[in-house]
Amino acid sequence: MSKPLRLGVNIDHVATLRNARGTTYPDPVRAALMAQEAGADGITAHLREDRRHIRDADMAAIKAAIAIPLNFEMAATDEMARIALATAPHAVCLVPERREEVTTEGGLDVAGDEARLTDYVGRLSEAGIRVSMFIGHDPRQIEASARVGAAVIELHTGRYCDLHYEGLFEQRDLELDALRAGAAYAASLDLEVHAGHGLTYETVTPIAEIAQIRELNIGHFLIGEALFSGLGPAIEQMRHLMEAARG
Repeated sequence: MSKPLRLGVNIDHVATLRNARGTTYPDPVRAALMAQEAGADGITAHLREDRRHIRDADMAAIKAAIAIPLNFEMAATDEMARIALATAPHAVCLVPERREEVTTEGGLDVAGDEARLTDYVGRLSEAGIRVSMFIGHDPRQIEASARVGAAVIELHTGRYCDLHYEGLFEQRDLELDALRAGAAYAASLDLEVHAGHGLTYETVTPIAEIAQIRELNIGHFLIGEALFSGLGPAIEQMRHLMEAARG
């Protein structure tokens, strides 16, 4: 029988909506608590360099409010390391970040920055924080993630989702095969495997069926769907699809 699949709910875009008007609402902490009540296994939030959505005070408030793990997405900078060490989340997911991008466009180049990332991961791990690398399915990046001491990789599913919605189904299936192979290879290196980016009700099932994946992190779609069905029902439906995929 497949191992249970956890759902991490990313609440960044609750803060995006709040910041659009410069108000104090909607409150990301309230969203985190609602997600927890609806059955989320963890809360994910990305503190970007430009603070375009989640802010420093949000991270501290979310960590204090929830009883489930906090996954702190961040760039591998000295500033973010200081904040992570002060916040002490359950986990940190290191992601590439460019100021001009709308969202995270690809995986981290671990192999190209291995020496620095080894030291960086070590500092966080010594503080008891699990470190995940947000990467593509390239075996070089998976191997480098193991070498730098990461406990987890999170596979970037954005290209798979884009190909699905563009109707390029043959290419989508090839990308899905590569994600399956990447997950299996990572597990063989004793890395825990997560996945996320762009997943929706339509695209989640084939990813959830990959036996080596232990956690999905989903945000933008769930926050968007919440406008129509409510956050709790949106999370419950996503969990239903994930559990059905695991049989």
